[in-house]
Amino acid sequence: MSHVDASIALASAPCDAALPSSSQDDALHEECGVFGVWAPGLDVARLTYFGLKALQHRGQESAGIAVGDGGTVMVRKDLGLLDQVFSNADLSSLTGDLAIGHVRYGTAGAKSWESAQPHLSTINDVIIALAHNGTLVNTDELRRQLIDLGVSFMSSSDSEVATRLIGYFTQRTSHLREGIRKTMELVRGGYAMTLINEHALYAFRDPFGIRPLVLGRLPLECQKGDSSQCDAEVSVGADGWVVASETCALDIVGAEYVRDIRPGEILRISEEGLVSEQGVPAARESAECIFEQVYFARPDSIMAGKSVYACRYDMGRQLAHEAPVDADMVIGVPDSGLPPAEGYARESGIPFGEGLIKNRYVARTFIQPTQELRAMGVRMKLNPLRDNIAGKRLVVIDDSIVRGTTMVQLVKMLRQAGAAEVHVRINSPEVEWPCFYGIDTGVQKQLISANKSVGEICEYIGADSLAFLSVQGLLASLPKRGYCTACFTGVYPVAIPSSFGRDKFMAGYDPCNLTQAEAIGEAAVTSKDRDRSWEEKHGVR
Repeated sequence: MSHVDASIALASAPCDAALPSSSQDDALHEECGVFGVWAPGLDVARLTYFGLKALQHRGQESAGIAVGDGGTVMVRKDLGLLDQVFSNADLSSLTGDLAIGHVRYGTAGAKSWESAQPHLSTINDVIIALAHNGTLVNTDELRRQLIDLGVSFMSSSDSEVATRLIGYFTQRTSHLREGIRKTMELVRGGYAMTLINEHALYAFRDPFGIRPLVLGRLPLECQKGDSSQCDAEVSVGADGWVVASETCALDIVGAEYVRDIRPGEILRISEEGLVSEQGVPAARESAECIFEQVYFARPDSIMAGKSVYACRYDMGRQLAHEAPVDADMVIGVPDSGLPPAEGYARESGIPFGEGLIKNRYVARTFIQPTQELRAMGVRMKLNPLRDNIAGKRLVVIDDSIVRGTTMVQLVKMLRQAGAAEVHVRINSPEVEWPCFYGIDTGVQKQLISANKSVGEICEYIGADSLAFLSVQGLLASLPKRGYCTACFTGVYPVAIPSSFGRDKFMAGYDPCNLTQAEAIGEAAVTSKDRDRSWEEKHGVR
């Protein structure tokens, strides 16, 4: 049996986030960061802890780590930041050769004890733990079929449906990779998942590659202190392996980036080495979430061979061409607005300056502010540098305007600090469409750009002028590959079932590619259970 912390349930709340209840929260949120490591002889729990530390920006509501020791899987997870969830004693008790970890953004109504990941599940005598970033859009019918087959659920989570499907198929095929493959053939949406049993680490990704996942090599000799090996090529058999949502998590544990996990791929990492299999065919064209580049990813992460910082800098340069303005200083809204502000200043010739100071110690907390303090909103995180901005015509660069509430407060705050003019420039297009693949913009009526023109938004936020980067300009700033731009264009790469998208769109808005979703037949799970193609291909009886 698993040694599960007594205070932790085995279920988790959905990884598909709803909109925040507070209108003061105008930021976009992607709900998860995932990390996995296979490194026999090393302190895998601490490696995972520090990997998650690098990914803390992707989720601050809960954190968890699961470790496999060759005989069982142990887990520790709870609400809060990493430092609130894990002590030295906790990490010391999690010993083994491999681990996965998860940090999660949760919304009001999902900030419960059950919301933390990794999920645990049993498959006969085998225990698995799964960590998931993304949203699955077609799990309602799959959940109903599993319940009819006698599978019990402890939450309404799409992640739990994936876990139970993997368990169901693995029990019947005796092969975990086959359980994963059959599950990938049934589920739809955006996902990057890591999974462990007691002796192997698995990583797999949706066929469009919507949610990010990278692979890194960890030289074990160097980690163990054998400096004679550090400058030499380390043999493959002596290496550990790391998977993570971003390359910044590889950097912090000393792993070298190898490649992205391919869309539709399943990786298995164990003492037998690294084995790759195409679980489901990759889509004809990938559709990576474009907001990773705009906002979610850390600027020091590398995507498609280019740093996120450089991409954002180039967005600012492009924005200067598309939306010039006569001004005295360019400032960026920390943190994601700073690189494009530098790029805008460079291209426009307007000096770049620091106009907003960020409180680095403000994080998500369970201590709720009073209504009076909540009304301050932006001031809890940002404060104007009055000496720099008083009397100046400012160009203010930010990554996006979602609901508009933050920008209203920001413009007002800059004017109160003495700014003569405030010209707002956004280094992404207008967010007009809901996202169903892992971002908390699932209801269109709450998106200000779906309700107002650019001129009306400018008047609403109190700016002197407002402009957004064009879709073409954004794509020109990024490495050439396939991106999901559904939030800007309404072109959805994965069809959305009507039951999932119902009441999410405003009247008069017809998505450009909301094709009829593939029907999940009444016997989809049992039909997939009878599919023996993988066994035949691999010579398994």
